[in-house]
Amino acid sequence: MGSPIAKVFGALPPGVRLVAGGTVVLGASSYIYLALAGYSLTTAQVAGVSVLWTVVMSVGYGLFSPVELELTRLVSARDVAGRGPLPAVRRVLLLAGGVLAVVLAAIAFGARPLADRLFGGDIALVAGLGGAMVGLAVSSVVRGALAGLGNFRSYGAQLAVDGGLRIGLAGLLPVFGLHSALAFSLILVVAPLAASVIGLRSVLADRRGGPAPAWSGLVRGIGLLTGSTLLAQLMVNAAVVSVKLLSAQEVVLVGALLNAVVLARVPLFAYAAIQASLVSALSGAAAAGDHQEFRKVLSRTAAIVAGMCTVAGLPTVLLGPWLIQLLFNAQPVLGSADFLWLVLGTLFFMLATVFGQALMSLGRHRHQLLSWVAGTVVLVVVTLLPGAVGTRAELGYLAGAAVSAAGMLWSLFRSLPRVRQAVVADHANADGQNPASVIPGP
Repeated sequence: MGSPIAKVFGALPPGVRLVAGGTVVLGASSYIYLALAGYSLTTAQVAGVSVLWTVVMSVGYGLFSPVELELTRLVSARDVAGRGPLPAVRRVLLLAGGVLAVVLAAIAFGARPLADRLFGGDIALVAGLGGAMVGLAVSSVVRGALAGLGNFRSYGAQLAVDGGLRIGLAGLLPVFGLHSALAFSLILVVAPLAASVIGLRSVLADRRGGPAPAWSGLVRGIGLLTGSTLLAQLMVNAAVVSVKLLSAQEVVLVGALLNAVVLARVPLFAYAAIQASLVSALSGAAAAGDHQEFRKVLSRTAAIVAGMCTVAGLPTVLLGPWLIQLLFNAQPVLGSADFLWLVLGTLFFMLATVFGQALMSLGRHRHQLLSWVAGTVVLVVVTLLPGAVGTRAELGYLAGAAVSAAGMLWSLFRSLPRVRQAVVADHANADGQNPASVIPGP
């Protein structure tokens, strides 16, 4: 009999084990990078680097994570059909380059206001921000191609090298007497670009041909995914922001709620190791018209996610009020009920993310976006109801995430029977076959 951990990995999409180590290194690097900056820089410089890191991880993620996910879907489908990744990679790279050019132009145009409002007047950090966006854009394209090809060894290695370089370079800067915020910001440029070289070689080695994807489909897909990603980011961060906006004088509550959200969202970090392999497995099954495999991967992943939230959530609900006082020196203004709403909200949010990526794998980007829109509307309505502001914000998060998850699950049930025939027919037509001759039996 295998160990319970081995059984869990066996139930997840292939490649999770290879990605998990890299995800841990990259996740840990964020904390170590900021900690090393804290010991090497002045207080004002640390504030600037912290804001830079936050903007890159939030705005940059919202802009370029959809590029990785859509390219994963496209390359995985092409791989099933025997077509190479390069035609899709080239077009997605051009599209990502266009988005990057707009972002860099906006950064350049607003360089002085950005420096004054975000970085304490340090214009050099604005240059660091632009460079970090370049690194994020390139790495997202390479990772998307690797995940689509199922090359999770290189994918995990790219994550690990990226995180390892952030830690190593941040540790070396003080040794060489470089106590500079700009030097720390350039780590966010060098690390992802250098790590991307690892995966780029294996992507370029696949010389299989095939037609390039249509520009209209690319723009539409990435555009809709960007909307979904931004709404998801808004929802998962809404509780703290809502309290701050509705009751700015509740400083103690805002601080405690932020600490509580950090604890409740712990399972989200584990899910990061699943995401790439999940999209690859679902996209491949959808392209092959294999509904049984699609449902198996989806149901097992949803069950694992629910299990992770339960295992992490129960102690969080029971011990959360005490833990945030111990770990974060928070004031005792939250009870177990507050943690229960946040944990349940995280559960439904993660399920919505899983279902949303399943819809994306089926090409149902619009259904995913509409479900996030519906959940966001419910979140706003519940948050504005009468009652204690903290409870309203927590229940708004829970209700919004639940509505989003339910909407996506309903769309999946409606989409699966029709998508199977449409996908198989599309591949048959592309190969000059009669669709009826290749559609599997019921």
